[in-house]
Amino acid sequence: MQSENTMWQQKWVIGNWKMNGRLQNNNALMHRFRVMPTVDSVLIGLAAPTVYLLQLHNAMQIVLNNRILTCAQDVSKFPDNGAYTGEVSAEMLADIGTDIVLIGHSERSLYFGEKNEIQRLKMENVLNVGLIPLLCVGESLEEREAGREQEVIADQLSILKGLNTKNIAVAYEPVWAIGTGKVATTDQIAAMHGFIHKEILSLCGNDVNIRILYGGSVNANNAAAIFAVPYVDGALVGGASLSYESFAAIINAAQEA
Repeated sequence: MQSENTMWQQKWVIGNWKMNGRLQNNNALMHRFRVMPTVDSVLIGLAAPTVYLLQLHNAMQIVLNNRILTCAQDVSKFPDNGAYTGEVSAEMLADIGTDIVLIGHSERSLYFGEKNEIQRLKMENVLNVGLIPLLCVGESLEEREAGREQEVIADQLSILKGLNTKNIAVAYEPVWAIGTGKVATTDQIAAMHGFIHKEILSLCGNDVNIRILYGGSVNANNAAAIFAVPYVDGALVGGASLSYESFAAIINAAQEA
């Protein structure tokens, strides 16, 4: 992983493959990244399904000299070891070389009913083994239309209070823009990112290091405009991260920003 001082100043571009990937396709994609120039001002990561994390980690070490970080899409709420069939602990993720762990993606809430209490446990587990949690927050279309978006985001961010860390990474993903092709306007993004920054300072102290990523149908065509918005420190990229051309273009936009 890159030095702590450096990474909290860089733009972050994290790809989330969701439930996609196959061994052969993954290898082909990793080998395509060999031609990508070294980008010192951008932290790059890929969040693959758990069964492919070790494959990606090894490829990133051997093929890419650790230029791309290994990210997990989820982690168990249970610490240590135990009789929790099907679960993958933070210790296990650390053991195979994971760097960053997504926490609280809206799809975990939508399909698995995960709320603040579970997400807080996951945050603590990840921090306790020295990994970096990336907390995902976002409001539904109904909540935004009702003018409750700040109230909803503030509640989701409340799990940060009292965490034993001075490094906070958050991804703002309006639920209505995830995988829909809809993107929040730059004014909407600016307003929410400014609000999130202020909330994090209030919850965690003025000396905290902060990265706030935008997610929600980020692609090669809109990335540059999004990166130019105040308090946008990077992007959490969905479908576009499955294509080398699209993901590389987004990384290039972050570099130019």
